Amino acid sequence: MGFIWMVHVFLIGAMVGFLSGLLGKGGSAVTTPSLQIFAHVAPFAALASPLPAALPTTLSASFAYRGKHLINKRVVLTTILLGIPATLLGSYFSDWLKGQTLMIITAIFVLSLGISFFISAPDMEFDTEEHFIPFWKIFIVAMGVGTLSGLLANSGGVLFGPLFIRFLKMPTKKALACSLIVSAGLAIPGTIAHWYLGHIDWMIVLLLSVGSIPFSYLGAKLALRMRNELLEKVFAVMLVLFGGFDLFYTIVH
Repeated sequence: MGFIWMVHVFLIGAMVGFLSGLLGKGGSAVTTPSLQIFAHVAPFAALASPLPAALPTTLSASFAYRGKHLINKRVVLTTILLGIPATLLGSYFSDWLKGQTLMIITAIFVLSLGISFFISAPDMEFDTEEHFIPFWKIFIVAMGVGTLSGLLANSGGVLFGPLFIRFLKMPTKKALACSLIVSAGLAIPGTIAHWYLGHIDWMIVLLLSVGSIPFSYLGAKLALRMRNELLEKVFAVMLVLFGGFDLFYTIVH
C-alpha cells in the first residue's frame, strides 16, 4: 500500500462522495469498478469495502437536508425495516450466486431507469407527505432492492432514488433525501454480513470515508440549490452513465 495508491483511493472517495450527495445514493455502484480500475483492488475487497464507507458518506449528505422537510418518514422507516432482512438474505447468498450475472442485470436496470426519464417525465405535481403511497409499492421496492443490495454488497441508493421517483411518484429532492437515509440504514446489516464473510478491507474503508464525508455534504448542498427540473436531468444522465459504465466494465472483465 504505497502513498500513490492511498491518494487514488482517497480521490475515488471524494469523487463518489460528491456524486452520492448530489444524487442521493451510497456510491457503491461507482466505487467498486473505480477501485478495480484505478487502484487495482481485488474483486471481493472492491465489492464489499465501499459498503461500510457508504454509512458516513450518506449521513454526511443527509445532514445537509436537515430542516428542509424533505423526509417522508413512513417511506424511509418502512423501506429500512423491510430492507434489512432482505439485505441480510441477499448477503448470505452472495457467495453462492454468480456475481457477474447479477451485476450485468443491475447495470441494465439502472441504464433503463435513466433512459425512462427521457421518455416520460415523472409525475411531480403532488407532495407524498399529503398523498398516500400504497404499502405494496414500498414493499416491492424495499424487498427487491434490499435483496439485490445484499447480493452485490452495496447500499442500494442507485436504485432507491430513481424507483422512489418513478414508482412511488415522489418529487425529485424528496426522493433523493429519503434515498440517502435508507442507504445509510441498509449499509449497516450489509456491512456486518460482509465483515463476517471476510470481504472488507478496512484501510480502503478509512480512505474512502475521509475523502467522501466532506464532499458528500457539498454535493447535497448543491442538489438543494438546483431546480427540480435541472436536478432530474442531471440525475437521469448520471444513471445512464453509471449503468452504461458498469455494464461495459462487467462484460469486458
